[in-house]
Amino acid sequence: MVESPTAGRAGGGQRRLIASQALRLQKIRTIACWLTALSLLVVLLSAWLRLAAAGLGCADWPACYAQLLSSEPPAQAFGPLRLLHRATASLALLLVCHLAWLCWRRPSLPSPARPASALVLLVLALAVLGFWSSDPRLVLVSFLNILGGLGLVSFSWRVALASRPEAMLGRAVKARPGPPRRLLQLGSAALSLTLILGALIGARYEALACLSLPDCMGHWWPTADGWAAMQVFAALNGPPPAGEAGGISLHLLHRWSALLTLLLLGGAAWQALADGATRKAAMALLLLLPAQVMLGALTVISGFSLWLAIAHACCAAVLLATLVSLLRR
Repeated sequence: MVESPTAGRAGGGQRRLIASQALRLQKIRTIACWLTALSLLVVLLSAWLRLAAAGLGCADWPACYAQLLSSEPPAQAFGPLRLLHRATASLALLLVCHLAWLCWRRPSLPSPARPASALVLLVLALAVLGFWSSDPRLVLVSFLNILGGLGLVSFSWRVALASRPEAMLGRAVKARPGPPRRLLQLGSAALSLTLILGALIGARYEALACLSLPDCMGHWWPTADGWAAMQVFAALNGPPPAGEAGGISLHLLHRWSALLTLLLLGGAAWQALADGATRKAAMALLLLLPAQVMLGALTVISGFSLWLAIAHACCAAVLLATLVSLLRR
């Protein structure tokens, strides 16, 4: 059978379109991977600014922790670091906009375009929050900035995963509703709660509220006074005192939630090792979960070392991205 010229041209046009989309997908995936790394750098710099400027790196630590709440630090001490943070965040904003344009320009690619659109909204929201970020007394702003940084890493990685060729061709196998999936969902909820509680501890400068392990200043569960004192989004007027009841409650809830996350996500990842499609993500999760718990414990034992505290924050972002990979599989 002789192929007609019209059919040949149509077939050639279709092949060129497929090749063009494949190249665009590769470009999207490359940019998304770089954006993930850049977002992780933003998280690192943000944690460094928040912790170091609050006194965590000062000579008479921990006596000077959170003294930024009662006095303004010298601007020149953190000028270059703030400039680097702003430049990194601005570059991330440009990359996010370019990424969204690549996803939505005709013919659009809905699979990576959806997380890319969420990424644009998140970056714009963080840019607006930046107007109030210089005042550490605004707990809600600091809290949203911490979670927003984690979201940047998570959604950037979602775009990278969604732009894989097999994701675009619909080759992913539909997940079966079974115990491993339910366990993974419960573990994801526990991790979300743990991150929220950790962000509240950071935003309220409650690091010194609990200086002992495994108990918290002689307590194992929040007391009635502790529950009443947890006014989590109330503006701060000064450094919280060591052993403050609300801070102890936050620490205890964070620790119990972390233990629950370790058990649930660890169990789900162990079961996911049996599937070749999820084995790599499951193995990474099994390594990161105890590493994150160990970093948290060492941060307390060391007297809240600056670098251990920053590593704890960055590991949380990597852990969240790894969970996204496992859920995507």
